[in-house]
Amino acid sequence: MAVTGVAHVAITVSDLQRSKEWYGRVLGWQPIMAGEGDGVLFSVGTLPDGPLIGLRQYDSGSKDAFDPTRIGLDHLALHVASPAELSEWEQRFTELGVTFDPSQQTPYGHVLNFKDPDDIALELYAAPDGAS
Repeated sequence: MAVTGVAHVAITVSDLQRSKEWYGRVLGWQPIMAGEGDGVLFSVGTLPDGPLIGLRQYDSGSKDAFDPTRIGLDHLALHVASPAELSEWEQRFTELGVTFDPSQQTPYGHVLNFKDPDDIALELYAAPDGAS
């Protein structure tokens, strides 16, 4: 018995339409299903060759801003194939007006940090040089 991966990630957003547009424009997210029920609107989509990401807007959700220091999600890291891809993403983010921190090499790998329209912390991650 083993966990073999992450099936999907669901993110609570303040404006489902705005987030669908942003995730599609910035990350290539494509919706594959949508629905509603018990005070929630949702859409599930996939990134190109990547994971499923669900976007959820709750009628009675908290209007508090995202805070990575609060109990819960700190950030969502998405894997890219190589550190060289991060400079391509930086160029894309610049062209699209996405706010980001320049990529950096850390002891655990290469990271490029950015935020979605609700200021949810996102990261593109590439393994350290020489790692597989």
